[in-house]
Amino acid sequence: MQIGSVTTPFGRRPMTLALVRRQIETSEIKPGKTADKWKVFRDASEARELLGLQDRSLAVLDALLSFHPDNELRQDAQLIVFPSNAQLTLRAHGIAGATLRRHLALLVEAGLIVRKDSANGKRYARKGKAGAIDSAFGFDLSPLLMRTDELAMMAQQVVADRLALRRAKENLTICRRDVRKLISVAMEEGASGNWENIEAIYISLVSRIPRSPALSDVCSILDEMELLQQEIINILEMQQKDENTSTNGDHTERHIQNSNTNTTPELEPRSETEPGAKPERNQQPKRASIKAFPLGMVLQACPEIVMYGAGGAISNWRELMAAAVVIRSMLGVSPSAYQDACEVMGPENAATTMACILERTGHINSAGGYLRDLTVKARRGEFSLGPVLMALLRANGKSERSVG
Repeated sequence: MQIGSVTTPFGRRPMTLALVRRQIETSEIKPGKTADKWKVFRDASEARELLGLQDRSLAVLDALLSFHPDNELRQDAQLIVFPSNAQLTLRAHGIAGATLRRHLALLVEAGLIVRKDSANGKRYARKGKAGAIDSAFGFDLSPLLMRTDELAMMAQQVVADRLALRRAKENLTICRRDVRKLISVAMEEGASGNWENIEAIYISLVSRIPRSPALSDVCSILDEMELLQQEIINILEMQQKDENTSTNGDHTERHIQNSNTNTTPELEPRSETEPGAKPERNQQPKRASIKAFPLGMVLQACPEIVMYGAGGAISNWRELMAAAVVIRSMLGVSPSAYQDACEVMGPENAATTMACILERTGHINSAGGYLRDLTVKARRGEFSLGPVLMALLRANGKSERSVG
């Protein structure tokens, strides 16, 4: 291979430090290195978008490689080809002269070839007495040999990204179908929940899908669509559980709603160390004994959640819990965090906690992290909704006496 010194382009063609660096790197190719020129070309074709190349650029590169007599690029061989523009045009399927020059410049800029210009800018070769090429001026293909491994990795990455994009699109299509049909059946069969609001969220997500989406676009929308799907399933599961509850549960719900608001509620759970307190036997270590407060009191302390109820109103605990699920999705709280809160605090108290978080959303950086922290405290018996509700009642101008 002809190494020589660093050369500069002929005429007005610009010289950059990047060109200097590439010429120096090509002189340091590992001795004995070889590569199949058409395999290298296929890798460059796969990675053309990463290299900033177009289809015409690849056609020009294909024509240049065709002028190299061997199928292999070898470190110890002559890798400079010197076809005229007329010859390149013919092998590049009749590409126009101006287009040919532009794509030659793109190949140089992409670092796939290097110009080795003569004194007058002409491309030719000088042969020695034995008939072998002694020196040549034209386009050096050494960068292709130098970057064989890099181009192969780039090609593999492009193929992997293409496969990931196809799978992500398939998953998004399936998730869209599931969400659309779940919303439709819930609305048609009259399931409780703010389905108009959920449908609006679905339509907003679908409208954000670009015509030619990138992998990041599809993954981002897919995550939100899956969160919405889980939200819908949670609402339907909660409704199913409510339908399966006994009449005793319904009586308890009515008793909570019709409780005497003039009675002062027990705001905090009693400690076993307090006078008169009896230690609980067989107490579950991961369950919190948090008292459920009257629904009327919760709605007076947290009026913001009412607008998320079905029809803009909340008249029972079931509707409050359905509205809390909508709030959870809106505030970016994960389904697992809310499920954990329901298991530790109970569904009514978890819904009340979400209503409180909504009231103070401007003061909370991460609603999900805040809920998890409260769940941990509740599991240890260190959290009570009473002080929170009282503080919100005072902030909203409601007296404690008016709400019991």
